[in-house]
Amino acid sequence: MKTLNDFNFQGKKALIRVDFNVPLDENFNVTDANRIEAAQPTIAKILADGGSVILMSHLGRPKGKEDKYSLRHIVAKTAEVLGVPVLFATDCRGDVAQNAAANLKAGEVLLLENLRFYAEEEAGDVEFSKELASLGDIYVNDAFGTAHRAHASTTIIAQFFPNDKCFGYLLAKEIDSLNRVLNNSVKPVTAVLGGSKVSSKITVIENILDKVDHMIIGGGMTFTFIKALGGKVGDSICENDKLDLALEILHKAKEKNVHVHIPVDVIAADAFANDANTQIVDVREIPDGWQGLDAGPRSLENFKEVIMNSKTILWNGPLGVFEMESFAKGTITLGEYIAESTANGAFSLVGGGDSVAAVKQFGLEERMSYVSTGGGAMLEMLEGRVLPGIQAILD
Repeated sequence: MKTLNDFNFQGKKALIRVDFNVPLDENFNVTDANRIEAAQPTIAKILADGGSVILMSHLGRPKGKEDKYSLRHIVAKTAEVLGVPVLFATDCRGDVAQNAAANLKAGEVLLLENLRFYAEEEAGDVEFSKELASLGDIYVNDAFGTAHRAHASTTIIAQFFPNDKCFGYLLAKEIDSLNRVLNNSVKPVTAVLGGSKVSSKITVIENILDKVDHMIIGGGMTFTFIKALGGKVGDSICENDKLDLALEILHKAKEKNVHVHIPVDVIAADAFANDANTQIVDVREIPDGWQGLDAGPRSLENFKEVIMNSKTILWNGPLGVFEMESFAKGTITLGEYIAESTANGAFSLVGGGDSVAAVKQFGLEERMSYVSTGGGAMLEMLEGRVLPGIQAILD
């Protein structure tokens, strides 16, 4: 696996695919610079070698050229994070891009305009890829968040750099962290899978059953399993067409000697609202008109024992509706357990939009071994798929 450390960038132009698809407020200020910060070590190494950097990214889902999706809005924040001035090319192709790249000097950073202003980017167009490739000497993919897309800048472009392509530090770290969970894990291994639907996690569950010792089920998924087992779930979210699937998963887990832990009690509410009336009830006896919105205290005690005895922990999905303060305790408490287990020597990997949002919101990010930057890409790797953006560098 070729990484940045296999190259000296002295006098070279590094063409880097980054994921700077960052959130902006109504005044186009960056509200979360995490993705820019994540790419900083890669960019710093290239500049320190005496190379120059050309950054490619998308922003949002523009329909053609729309100013609200222009990457010019993030130039100032990017320069602030990198600690160097950032030049901006008002196009990512044609004379504007060619001239900006040609005039780039060692130690300089150039950001190209939004790749998705052209339909050829998402279509994986070969000519568009070739045009982008002509801008640099070495291709670096550091965009895990888009590695599962066979787009021009993430995958197709790599063929034009047969010997001069590599992973950036961020993407290499993502691959390494997932490998530590899926292929090189220290046992016992525990996967915590939350979120609302079994259907969105089924392929993940099937792929990791051979790799884990314990599986904690949480969030809305809980109620599909409980109803399948004959429990009463009241008005809780439930996939009635997935009851047989839930039983099948439990059967397969038992066959593979995987211990499945499902909540035994929940915080139930009489409405989906922060100020709803609540009560702690047995997860199999949720009254009509009530819905389970968080894991209960006995469930958390059960989960604590599992987490504390784990050496490798994968966390994907919250235990409750953590966006509402009244139903955040389960997710926060679980996060605290994982942080404590990590401090005791376990390796913890957090991934998936909601889990990542939760660890950031509750100040737990620094206490985890690794927090993934790519939701969809991580899910696909957990499903056992080979991501095109990663394969293109390995080929």
